[in-house]
Amino acid sequence: MIRIFKYLKPKEWLMAFISLVFVVVQVWLDLKSPDYMSEITMLVQTPGSAMSAIWLAGGKMLLCTLGSLAGAVIVGFFAARIAAAFSKRLRSLLFNKVESFSMEEINRFSTDSLITRSTNDITQIQMLITMGLMLIIKAPIMAVWAITKIAGKGFEWSLITGAAVALLVVMIGIIMIFVMPKFKKMQALTDNMNRVTRENLTGLRVVRAYNAEDYQEKKFEEANEELTGTQLYTGRAMAIMMPIMTMIMSGLSLSIYWIGAYLIQGAQMTDKLTLFSNMVVFSSYAMQVVMSFLMLVMIFIMLPRASVSAKRINEVLDTEPTILDGSLTEGVPGLEGQVTFKHVGFKYPDAADYVLEDVSFTVKKGETIAFIGSTGSGKSTLINLVPRFFDATEGEILIDGVNIKEYTQEALHNKIGYVPQKAVLFKGSVSSNVAYGDNGGNGFSEYEIKRAVAIAQGTDFVERMEGGYEADIAQGGANVSGGQKQRLAIARAVCRKPEIYIFDDSFSALDYKTDRILRNVLRKETAGVTSMIVAQRIGTIMDADQIVVLDEGRVVGKGKHKDLLQNCEVYRQIAMSQLSEEELVS
Repeated sequence: MIRIFKYLKPKEWLMAFISLVFVVVQVWLDLKSPDYMSEITMLVQTPGSAMSAIWLAGGKMLLCTLGSLAGAVIVGFFAARIAAAFSKRLRSLLFNKVESFSMEEINRFSTDSLITRSTNDITQIQMLITMGLMLIIKAPIMAVWAITKIAGKGFEWSLITGAAVALLVVMIGIIMIFVMPKFKKMQALTDNMNRVTRENLTGLRVVRAYNAEDYQEKKFEEANEELTGTQLYTGRAMAIMMPIMTMIMSGLSLSIYWIGAYLIQGAQMTDKLTLFSNMVVFSSYAMQVVMSFLMLVMIFIMLPRASVSAKRINEVLDTEPTILDGSLTEGVPGLEGQVTFKHVGFKYPDAADYVLEDVSFTVKKGETIAFIGSTGSGKSTLINLVPRFFDATEGEILIDGVNIKEYTQEALHNKIGYVPQKAVLFKGSVSSNVAYGDNGGNGFSEYEIKRAVAIAQGTDFVERMEGGYEADIAQGGANVSGGQKQRLAIARAVCRKPEIYIFDDSFSALDYKTDRILRNVLRKETAGVTSMIVAQRIGTIMDADQIVVLDEGRVVGKGKHKDLLQNCEVYRQIAMSQLSEEELVS
């Protein structure tokens, strides 16, 4: 828990110190009030006391109360400022850290858990800081100071106050033993709730198509009931504290007055007034002691969950990315656009078997290389190694004659125009999606955006949209079709004018006519640019300069279309399952 506070800035530590000063002042004023109450009691009971003296003592008591109120407001202001700034910084740190993660780290934590850590967990820390500055610091100071004030004012009263505090500590300890594990479990259950909800919303079409609403509702109810049950358990345990606290406070007051009455009755006449005054003051200070422990109880309610949240946040912030930056920004002159795989092997972390084994090939500038194979043969995995979404387990990958691990990630990605298997659009406009990304700090003109859309065969549907190139795109591209999404994703890659295109089965949502026209225009308009294509359709890759056939992660064929028909059985079977012999040789 303490480690999370290393992210506080010096300015915030200064504000915390100022808050501490005001807390001490506030406690001093709170504990000074009973002294004036004692003075008023003495004046009221003493014959011949001047009314002005009583008013003066009462005025001082009122000033103490108002000063304490002002101190509480100032501490609350600083606490809110520190908590808000700290939570904002933690959110930024978490977001930036996650941005640096490879897919390995993302999969380790899961998307749902990362969302919970960035929202709910940080909120728990923020609440603890806000309340902590006002309560965690104040409670011990007040308790110790109040105890020193009542020391020596009556052994019997001190004994009964000590017994009340001991009972309180035992009660808090017992409850915490049972409640702490539940608080730790609560954040994991919140992750699970987010996962189920997100899964249902993203898969809503499939849920409805298969009439699986009841199944999803049951799944949600199970997660909901488990989380609710845990919250109820902790809530009930904490709820028990308040009536017990009230009972202890009321019992302590009653005991002090009962003992006081007994002592006053047996005292000499000259001592009765002093005993009565001490009893009134002791009662006030005893309440301050108990109130201090009550404040600590409130912190104990928040601390376990905040502690778990801090640990979860630190887990993300302390995770070192496996994909590390190199130092180069440029490759070997004359080898621009060349991609080489040298005996590349890859397996996922903790997996026993390799997904890719001993993959080697070279594609030169301006050439098109295509990858085909059955489902699960490793095509997409191979493509994803080029932009370093994962790093190869064995061998090396060269771009422009340089190992990709030696490039800065920014420089590497600026060389690539990547179109994923599942097209991704962001909330914004058509233009903002096509001109997406930094691209080395170079912006995109209106002409470049329109040209990229035209090459991707999207001009017709974009200009029909209300607003044209400034038409709204919903989150995830929910207001455009699958084919339109893929064309805009291709336009985004074209707009970057990269050295290398990567198409990860990016033509699958297009009809055959659009697919053919798009590929012909791409070949013409992007001449001199290397293309790497993963495809399921033979028709999409027939004209490639080089085709690599994969089967269970191994290269089983490499060459042009006609050559592979003759000497690669796997390729010939795939081709024959899609096209007739006349179409294959035409």
